[in-house]
Amino acid sequence: MSLQYVGLKEINGPLVVLDKVKNASYDEVVEIRLDSGEVRTGRIVEIHGEKAVIQVFEGTEGLSLQNTKTQLTGHSLEIALSPQILGRVFSGAGRPIDNLGEIHATKFEDINGRPINPVSRVYPRNYISTGISSIDCLATLIRGQKLPIFSGSGMSHNKLAVQIVKQAKIGDGEDFCIVFAAMGVQNDVADYFKRSFEEAGVMSNVVMYLNLASDPIVERILTPRCALTAAEYLAYELGKHVLVIMTDMTSYCEAVREFSSSKGEIPARKGFPGYLYSDLASLYERAGIIKGKNASVTQIPILTMPNDDITHPVPDLTGYITEGQIVLDRALDNQGIFPPVAVLPSLSRLMKDGIGAEYTREDHSPVANQLFASYAQVQDARSLASVIGEEELSDSDKKLMVFGREFEKRFLNQGDSQNRTIEETLDLAWELLSILPKQDLDRIEGSLIEKHYREQVFEEFNRG
Repeated sequence: MSLQYVGLKEINGPLVVLDKVKNASYDEVVEIRLDSGEVRTGRIVEIHGEKAVIQVFEGTEGLSLQNTKTQLTGHSLEIALSPQILGRVFSGAGRPIDNLGEIHATKFEDINGRPINPVSRVYPRNYISTGISSIDCLATLIRGQKLPIFSGSGMSHNKLAVQIVKQAKIGDGEDFCIVFAAMGVQNDVADYFKRSFEEAGVMSNVVMYLNLASDPIVERILTPRCALTAAEYLAYELGKHVLVIMTDMTSYCEAVREFSSSKGEIPARKGFPGYLYSDLASLYERAGIIKGKNASVTQIPILTMPNDDITHPVPDLTGYITEGQIVLDRALDNQGIFPPVAVLPSLSRLMKDGIGAEYTREDHSPVANQLFASYAQVQDARSLASVIGEEELSDSDKKLMVFGREFEKRFLNQGDSQNRTIEETLDLAWELLSILPKQDLDRIEGSLIEKHYREQVFEEFNRG
């Protein structure tokens, strides 16, 4: 028999304090009943002896210290799961918001998940094709990987997220689906996501969790956990390969900071709590492949860097936990290049074991290395040209300048509707590398150069 507690000890922002509580547990869900009959949900976030601090999801407005009735449920927050969740749209707390009715659950699962035993993890291999050359060739996404996108305020990361959802695919005959979580987005952005997926005909293969900017901030903390719980169910229960896209993780971290402040915790860097690293790790480490399961959970967290500062705590800590990053460049974005991927600071630490003859093509790794090396030389040539003028550059530097312009215009820039296969991407890379003399391609072995180098391209640009 569960007890019902009448009255509250204290109300502070989204938190209430309940006194003389017996047998409460951390993260336990409680039901809060107002005088009007309205029922709100909360969870226990702190316990001090017989005092329990409760985080109210819908906010504390209208609560009474005397008459509010609180009942402990005896379990942590759970969401309803079944194969029917595909094609559905949920709130950040896991409630259906698409007017299609409730989910007929086959099971309920704790949103906090269970840590994966490192011994049972399988090293990630096999790549996920996004159809985007700058990602597939230079920062390849591997199944089971966590590969964040670092963007800036006002840049085209939402457009990039939509393109990845529309184009992402794996090998033929394998079940693949996407879980999409948006945190703290405006109504028009949420509508853009839903409309884009429906128009592209991919909505039936997507599960959406939307937390709007107008929704309670507490719900923002639940959104990625609900999304990852659904992803784990689809992967490990239904045997699917799942790609989880979460945007914007900076909004999530700011919600954690606000909640931490309301609890009176001592702040660390830029006001964020000292446990932000472990909090983010509890989300990111839910990606992976488990031994004996023909399934995977892959993550693409998207975050905006305040003032484009990559040393800000959110991108900084994310970079420590994840396996690489894709960085978007504001200068390329301002030039109208989409996607504006900054090649040199972007990397995928797992791509070396998921590309090559067995997975993509034998020339993938050396071509990627050569593109990195040549584009780095382009930046040096541009720096020199800014001092002495392009006309005064050597012939080799002038060819690098031409290569750099063509690389950005034709390789990086592909628009939001062009879907390139890995073969098309690598062929385009060879066409661009053929602008440079053979002897400058020092990251590629001679047999591959003889096989793929385009003499007519070199001659054409040399004449020009």
